[in-house]
Amino acid sequence: MTTILDGLAVSKAIRASLKDETEVLIKQGKRAPSLTVVIVGDDPASQTYVNSKVKQCKSVGFSSQAISCEVDTTQEALLKIIRTLNHDNDVDGILVQLPLPKHIDENVIIEAIDPQKDVDGLHPLNVGYLELNRPGFVSCTPKGIVRLLDWYNVELEGKRALVIGRSRLVGKPVSTLLSQKNATVTLAHSKTKNLEELVRSNDIIVVAMGKPEAIPASWISDQHVLVDVGIHRIDGNLRGDVDRRAYEIAAYATPVPKGVGPMTIASLLENTMIAYKLKECQHD
Repeated sequence: MTTILDGLAVSKAIRASLKDETEVLIKQGKRAPSLTVVIVGDDPASQTYVNSKVKQCKSVGFSSQAISCEVDTTQEALLKIIRTLNHDNDVDGILVQLPLPKHIDENVIIEAIDPQKDVDGLHPLNVGYLELNRPGFVSCTPKGIVRLLDWYNVELEGKRALVIGRSRLVGKPVSTLLSQKNATVTLAHSKTKNLEELVRSNDIIVVAMGKPEAIPASWISDQHVLVDVGIHRIDGNLRGDVDRRAYEIAAYATPVPKGVGPMTIASLLENTMIAYKLKECQHD
C-alpha cells in the first residue's frame, strides 16, 4: 500500500504556522515580512507562477508585489531594479522569475541580488553555504522535498538515493541535502547509460528530468520512495516525470499535482520569514 506524500496538506500546515507567526508580529506593532518578485516578459507559465507566489504570500499575511518588466528590458535596467530592491529596507526577499530572455545573463542577475535577500537560494554565496553545511538560504524545491520526507519520517540515513537531473535549481542541491542526511547519493543525468539498473538498485528516487513520464512504472518496486519533481500539461491533464502508475506501486510517492509543487511555495514563504528575521536581528 503506497503512502502518498501529500505536499499540499503539509504545505497548508506550514502556511498556517507562518500566518500565526505573522499575526503575532503585527500585534507587536511590527511590519509583515515582504517578498518582491521580478518578472521579465509575458510568458503565460511564468506569469502564472508569479501570481501564485504573490497570492500565497498574501494568504499568510506577508506583503508582496510583482514587478513586471517588458521582454526587451535591458540587463542594465534589470540590474538597476535589483539594486533598488537590495537597498529597500521594507523588502526582505527578492526573487527573479526564471528563465530570463536570452539577452540577459541569468548569472549576472542572480549574483546582483543581496545574498541575505536571496530567498531562492541561487546566489553563489548561498550555494557555497549549502555545500559547507552552513546556515544560508536553500533553493526552495530541494528544501521542500527534504522537508516533506522528514514530515513523513522517511528514513534517509544509510539509504541509497538516486537523483535524476543535475540542474542547479533541483538536482545538485537536493543531492547535497540528501548527503547531509547521511544518504548515499548517486547523481544521474541525460548521459547516464545504466539508468534502469540504477533506479532498481536504489531506495530513494528523486526524478527531475523535465521530460513527461520518462521513468516507466515497471522500473519501480514496492520498496521505493519516489519523488516526482516534474510537472507537464498533456491533453489537459497534469503529468510528472514518472509514469503515474508508479505512484500506486512505490512504498512512498509524491503525487503530481499536489506533491512537490506546494512544498516549493511553502519553502519560499519560510525563506522569506527567515530573511525578515535576519534583518530584524540586525536592526535590534
